[in-house]
Amino acid sequence: MKNILVVCTGNVCRSPTGEYLLKKELGPDFDVKSAGLGALVDHPAHELAQKIALEHGVDLSPHRARQINMDILKWADLVLVMEAGQKSELLHSYPWLEGKVFRYGKSMRVDVPDPYRRPESAFVLAWNYLSKLTPYWVDLIKKGKMPE
Repeated sequence: MKNILVVCTGNVCRSPTGEYLLKKELGPDFDVKSAGLGALVDHPAHELAQKIALEHGVDLSPHRARQINMDILKWADLVLVMEAGQKSELLHSYPWLEGKVFRYGKSMRVDVPDPYRRPESAFVLAWNYLSKLTPYWVDLIKKGKMPE
């Protein structure tokens, strides 16, 4: 399990944050990318997402949003979505992803709330969720295990 894809809606808030958190923790032996179901293609990460990440030592500035597509889904060994509805949407469109798509918040049975067009406190909340949820995935990925 070397290729990890993190998915949200616009690919400018939650999924880039998850992507860069995973990159930081997993290191160079793993390839982590992100994409959006309705991506704001070529947009950088949202300025508040960048600000909060940078305050925690994570630089999102290289990020540019990309639309999810068949090629990136085939590339991915593991697909992490932010909401249960996103998992359902992916599995409806791409049933062959069954067993590869999981909620980022699976370990705590939560969705990561979307901060887009909300105040800075919503971005802090999303960061807090993602930073607390990331170690679960880092541990599984490094062990080469899929969640149960």
